[in-house]
Amino acid sequence: MSENRNHNTVRLAKMGMLVAIAIVLVYFIHFPIFPAVAFLEYDPADIPILMGTFAFGPVAGILLTVVTAVIQGVTVSAASGLYGIIMHIISTSTLVIVAGVIYQKHKTRKTALIGLVCGVLAMTVVMIGANMIITPLFMGVPRNVVWQLMPFIAGFNAIKAGINGIVTFLLYKRISGFLHRN
Repeated sequence: MSENRNHNTVRLAKMGMLVAIAIVLVYFIHFPIFPAVAFLEYDPADIPILMGTFAFGPVAGILLTVVTAVIQGVTVSAASGLYGIIMHIISTSTLVIVAGVIYQKHKTRKTALIGLVCGVLAMTVVMIGANMIITPLFMGVPRNVVWQLMPFIAGFNAIKAGINGIVTFLLYKRISGFLHRN
């Protein structure tokens, strides 16, 4: 029982470290991809979250997402407020659930790639709907205005998730040994 408790403590500490890395990455790296929608900023916070998802499973990925989104939303990205926290949770949770479930079934480079591609596509589609519902409520703009920006919004989500997925794919196997070691 003590060995199991020690394993859980180490795992929790590693997850905390991944959240800290995500916050530091957002602090130092964030920039708009499209000037027309400068409020949509790329950041690499999903990379450590995806790594934690691959190492510890999709439930851990969701927990990492929520904790990161809340901390980020009250510190380095406080200007986006509750809106930013909600959108971060929806987008990244979609990405980690899809990628994590696929990767968890058969942990190979091929399924990691398939999971990440499917996760990027799922996040892009889900965020179209989320933006059509949530953005008008928080930003006070009509849905037709959001719809007019949808090529930028969908492109932003695909590019952000794509970059973070590629970096995760390239780095995960290099650090997975550390994440799995007790």
